[in-house]
Amino acid sequence: MNTQKSRSLIKILAIAVVASLLISLPTLAQFHPNFSPQSSVLVTQAKSTGTIVDIASGNKSLSTLVKALKAAGLVETLSGKGPFTVFAPTNDAFAALPKGTLAKLLKPENKALLQKILTYHVVSGAIDSKSINSAAFKTLEGSPVEVKAEKDHITVNRARVTTPDIKASNGVIHVIDGVLHPPDVEL
Repeated sequence: MNTQKSRSLIKILAIAVVASLLISLPTLAQFHPNFSPQSSVLVTQAKSTGTIVDIASGNKSLSTLVKALKAAGLVETLSGKGPFTVFAPTNDAFAALPKGTLAKLLKPENKALLQKILTYHVVSGAIDSKSINSAAFKTLEGSPVEVKAEKDHITVNRARVTTPDIKASNGVIHVIDGVLHPPDVEL
């Protein structure tokens, strides 16, 4: 009987903790310097001890990116030491590509092109949103991305950062609402 009471007490405490976290989440989000209530996707941060790939794999809204990383053979690279800054397109961003583009890119015969596109989303070093200034950043692909830091948002080329500063053990992820492509690649 004593064990049953202990389990009930633990369940009640767990529910109370979860409820208080859910209630305080909107308040906490207001204090993030780049919080935007218009963000179209909520990406939760996994353990910061996970790699970029671990964290992306734990977020449903980044599942298409993870699938593309696997098809391109880049999982090991982005699970490596780093540090890296990844501008991570959401599933919606991939869905906005012209019809058939994603399916074409995921084919084995297009692996080199997919690698080129995905490495264009990666910059060496861990750059958080507070450190980002308006500048061109050289990507792992080799071409620069144009990053603009404005008072209330950050853009990368024409994609907007919707969720900044998701920390990983080997860098940082900034979720974006568009798929980037090098200047010499048409999607």
